[in-house]
Amino acid sequence: MNKPSTSLDSKEPPVWFITGCSTGFGLELSKQAIERGYRTVVTARDLAKLPANMASDHVLVLKLDVTQPEQVAAAVKAAEARFGGIDVLVNNAGIGYFAAIEEGDAAEVRKMFDVNVFGLTSMVQAVLPGMRRRQRGCIVNLSSLAGVRGMPALGQYNATKFAVEGLSEALRREVEPLGIQVMVVEPSGFRTDWAGRSAKESTHPIEDYSATAGAVRLAVRASSGKQPGDPVRGVKAIIEAVASGKPPHHLLLGKDAFEGAMAKVDELRRDFSAGETVARGADFPMVAA
Repeated sequence: MNKPSTSLDSKEPPVWFITGCSTGFGLELSKQAIERGYRTVVTARDLAKLPANMASDHVLVLKLDVTQPEQVAAAVKAAEARFGGIDVLVNNAGIGYFAAIEEGDAAEVRKMFDVNVFGLTSMVQAVLPGMRRRQRGCIVNLSSLAGVRGMPALGQYNATKFAVEGLSEALRREVEPLGIQVMVVEPSGFRTDWAGRSAKESTHPIEDYSATAGAVRLAVRASSGKQPGDPVRGVKAIIEAVASGKPPHHLLLGKDAFEGAMAKVDELRRDFSAGETVARGADFPMVAA
């Protein structure tokens, strides 16, 4: 089997395909990829929100709503036709929603799953045939600290990111033997628009949750634009991890992400260890030979 690589041709810059490039990590990823001379596919639902004059010989700008399968297929086909293939897929497109579980609006939750989970899955399915043919490539899935631990007001968002985590782990076990790498990125709070206008919230808050989900919702909104995470540094870490040729399976970004994830690991270990006797006792008794 060929040695895994993130370049279609060692003499050519790699091809990066990035979703959700109009704001936040997606916009910064596209900027840094272009600055590095990578052949870059920049996509967004609304092309008017992208910086002007991004397109060039090395940059393909495409309209893409990841919830529309025909747009996904057309965008991947256009990228492969232009550059010969895709080395790195970055599934960055995503939306948030703030509500206690009981407060959640079904239509808004389904919309979020369509983007964060099913749209991401469609992109993965669309690029894998080409990556499998070349036996190389890298898939970067943007998750969150919210994909590692749950928080009040973020329950449905947690569910989408936990789904991304599980999908990414299974995907890695399926495609790594084929020379394709998978990295899941787990940021904490970064100064993007995720907590601002990009995220909707419940329109019928319940008073009983004011001290839990309500308090978190207000705190997250108030933090918008003041988060400790620097998108420029975070994106640089993502690009350098991929460029290393050996990206980690999990890339935590931000002090809060690291500390929060480690606290979750400790919590799981305590809970699992406390239940060890019950867990082992649920099997059929061993029969002596």
